[in-house]
Amino acid sequence: MDWAEKYRPARLQDIVGNTAAVRQIFDWAKSWTRGSKPLLLYGKPGTGKTSSAYALARDMGWEILELNASDQRTKAVIDRVAGSSSTTASLSGATRKLILLDEADNLQGNADRGGARGIIDTIRRSRQPIILVANDPYGIPPELRSLCEPVQFRAVQARSLVPRLKFICTMEKIRCSETVLTQVAARAGGDVRAAITMLHAAAAGRESLEEGDLLSSEKDDRPSIFDLVTSVYRGTDDRRLMQEYYGFDDTPSTLVQWIEGSLSHLEDLPSRWKAYRCLSRADEFLGLTFRRQYFPLWRYASALLLLGTMDAAAGRGIHARITPPSRWGRMGRARKQKALRTGLVRRLSGMTHLSDAALRDEYLTLIALLVERNPDRYTDLLSLDADELTLFLHDRPKAEAVVKARARREKAEERPGKAEKPAREGKPAKKAPGGQSSLF
Repeated sequence: MDWAEKYRPARLQDIVGNTAAVRQIFDWAKSWTRGSKPLLLYGKPGTGKTSSAYALARDMGWEILELNASDQRTKAVIDRVAGSSSTTASLSGATRKLILLDEADNLQGNADRGGARGIIDTIRRSRQPIILVANDPYGIPPELRSLCEPVQFRAVQARSLVPRLKFICTMEKIRCSETVLTQVAARAGGDVRAAITMLHAAAAGRESLEEGDLLSSEKDDRPSIFDLVTSVYRGTDDRRLMQEYYGFDDTPSTLVQWIEGSLSHLEDLPSRWKAYRCLSRADEFLGLTFRRQYFPLWRYASALLLLGTMDAAAGRGIHARITPPSRWGRMGRARKQKALRTGLVRRLSGMTHLSDAALRDEYLTLIALLVERNPDRYTDLLSLDADELTLFLHDRPKAEAVVKARARREKAEERPGKAEKPAREGKPAKKAPGGQSSLF
């Protein structure tokens, strides 16, 4: 069994490091009410975020429900699983049910399926505590991030990690000096899970562990895209920069987009022009690579975009947060709009018994004019949400106001003992044969 899982902390008191974060989580749980914000646990991988959530549930006697796989991030699934669980009592007799949404910063890849919107709706109507876990808090949509109380998990110091490694060695009956354990903790870079995995790999088939046994259990130190971009702007030796790039696990095409997205940090226009010139030339070599299937040309493209940009930056460094290329965000929003429009056309075609093509080409403009003239009536009639209504009105604040007013009316009408509300403005929808509402 994997040691990282075998020795996962069972209680909050077993969490290594991050004492302030653990205390904040415990205080939140003790004082939780229906008005409490969800927690957003964020920080480097392997620092104990998910383990803390499970340990908290065990300490509090709560049942826990986790959603973390990418195929569980659609709005329908979140509404059905997390949404229903957040408004119902636990069947096991637990006092509360903790909803854990792991890898929350991976929602961007599923934005076209409404995952973020489903989580926001779940938070707003939840009767149970909710915890979100993420490595990068800025990978979470701002509207979702603003609803949460942030809790930062920092890299665990080596001196805090050594006692835990020593305990594991004792339990596994492995002789190991504190010097070796200190080296393991230092090489892990604050990642508890990586340290335990390295120790497991080094100790496999041994009864004692010496310093030379650690050579085969190094942590994967390949540079990330953030390390590479930082090196380009900070300036370094040409050979060292290219060696760092050779350890980078992605294509030059992706690197071109990251470098291009960060060129705004070059404040003077001559430097930016110089960098763009190198990027454009690198892009030409990439085009030749794919057209001719001659991949040795990649080395020329890589040298141009890395060394050329580094020369243009002149070692001035980068003094802002490195973010993904803006075009990725625009492409994601375009995919989301396309999926939203396609789903709306499909639903309206079912209501009107028309084909998707006929409704889109001949009737969608007419429906848009009707919705613009009387948004209150057609929001009810077509069951539009804020995103769908925005497609017709091109006015997000107005669409949200109309949908919120509709929700208030429905909530008031559901209250027992209340008189019925007066009829809404506009003529009531005519009934088609079979009792179905008509659009026209």
